[in-house]
Amino acid sequence: MRNYLDLTGRIALITGASSGIGAAAATLMAEMGARVAIGYHANQKGAEQVRDAIAHAGGKAIIVRADVRRSDEVRSMVETVTGQLGAIDILINNAGSLIQRMKIQELTEERWDEIMDLNLKSAMLCSQAVAASMLERKRGAIVNVVSIAGRNGGGPGAGAYATAKGGLTTFTKSLAKELAPHGVRVNAVSPGVIDTPFHEAFSTPEMLRNFVATIPLGRLGTAMECATVIAFLASDAAGFMVGETVEVNGGQLML
Repeated sequence: MRNYLDLTGRIALITGASSGIGAAAATLMAEMGARVAIGYHANQKGAEQVRDAIAHAGGKAIIVRADVRRSDEVRSMVETVTGQLGAIDILINNAGSLIQRMKIQELTEERWDEIMDLNLKSAMLCSQAVAASMLERKRGAIVNVVSIAGRNGGGPGAGAYATAKGGLTTFTKSLAKELAPHGVRVNAVSPGVIDTPFHEAFSTPEMLRNFVATIPLGRLGTAMECATVIAFLASDAAGFMVGETVEVNGGQLML
């Protein structure tokens, strides 16, 4: 019987894959047979650890550094991956960060632009960089990692981040409409409150307790619980899913 989750022979690029959800997605997709490019910006050590763990398990992975807010670095990243692994079949736009919790009175124009560039423009640039090859081959899958914040406005001081993620959800639908007629599927995964370095950096223990109180499953999610949905959307098992945003939040937000 055919295994629709088999990614053998596929080339996957995951941005922001040196830790958290991105690292879990890279690890899982390698287990599923893909050759994986681990994108990172500052955390080279984390990227190397993910690569080495994949290699130790018998998989194939490389690391590639890029500031995904810059078009020239994105193009260089894609060229490196293509040169070392082959044409990219799967793009996971996972790079992003809240950067800083700021009330509206504190929010500067520069910080607003930084948050938009990292969480929204980066996905556009990366998608643009891989689209031509995918369209030429009439195959490919793009998965954008958005956030529950894009649905509910986010936690305290996360307005700019929530806005960027809401924009990315909309961009997912727009890009899906454009690329689907050419055999390229675009979808999104929307994590809720996930136990990753993100919340270690931006949420206090009290905030996390308050978040958990609103989650019907009564706990934080894990990076791997998000990664499994990302990998599903990238696989042939989701072959008729286009423009969808899958919520992974333990029931915190039921649409």
